[in-house]
Amino acid sequence: MNSKRAGAEAVASKGWVAAHRWLLARRLCQLAILALFLLGPLAAVWIVKGNLAYSLTLDSLPLTDPYVLLQSLLAGNWPEKLALIGALIVIVFYFLVGGRVYCAWVCPINPLTDLAGWLRRRLGIKGSAHVSRSSRYWILAMTLLLASLTGSIAWELVNPVSMLHRGLLFGLGATWVVVLAVFLFDLFVMSRGWCGHLCPVGAFYSLLGKGSPLRVAASRRAACNDCMDCFEVCPEPQVIRPALKGAGKGIGPVILASNCTNCGRCIDVCSKDVFTFGLRFNNPPDNGTQGEATAATSGH
Repeated sequence: MNSKRAGAEAVASKGWVAAHRWLLARRLCQLAILALFLLGPLAAVWIVKGNLAYSLTLDSLPLTDPYVLLQSLLAGNWPEKLALIGALIVIVFYFLVGGRVYCAWVCPINPLTDLAGWLRRRLGIKGSAHVSRSSRYWILAMTLLLASLTGSIAWELVNPVSMLHRGLLFGLGATWVVVLAVFLFDLFVMSRGWCGHLCPVGAFYSLLGKGSPLRVAASRRAACNDCMDCFEVCPEPQVIRPALKGAGKGIGPVILASNCTNCGRCIDVCSKDVFTFGLRFNNPPDNGTQGEATAATSGH
């Protein structure tokens, strides 16, 4: 077992709610999205019709998953006008807020993999299989090639993200097997294995939001006390170090890596309030240097 839980200092200094505010916001967002989809089948209140691949809100707002649309195009299927409009709306949105916001705030698999990560820490499970994080991009390329070769969006038949969402709407059935496999894989085989190393959906959205203006920034990095809690809870911990430790090295405090999910957990668990949401343009390379020098001379 771990003797110190990540975020314990933040809970002690800020209170439990403040130390979990972005996590709570994400869960509410995920539940609200799911509830909107479920209202139709369960209560005949059709605010949203469809699923994550394509939906129509209030019979007027189309939203199309651009990854599914791209597979369809490569399969030789030309979509209807509403599907193209829906894809454009989604592309613009995720470009602005960060593509992998989808992973942290929308994806129904995310709570499951977060639970597996939490259990790994609580149970003190060590060791992990080694698969390159770039593997997800190769898998993404293979799913697109598969669509081109088969003339169908074959990947969506076995995509855990799509399967779970369809299962929640229409009955899980065999989906339980895939969902359980992802959970057990993340819990026992590889920490953050599915989302962080294998999922082509996350790979697609990371490319979509590569130039996104909305970013997490270590705006008070001089105050960092090296507790490592942010690294412990981050689903993509490799994105933190350049921004957090880049003062005096010509690296600004903004996390520019496209694989950051903008989940806000680093903001939650930091007792020193090092991290904030901000814009990628507010990224002076030497920001924090003077503060670090001041902290050093004062003995902190």
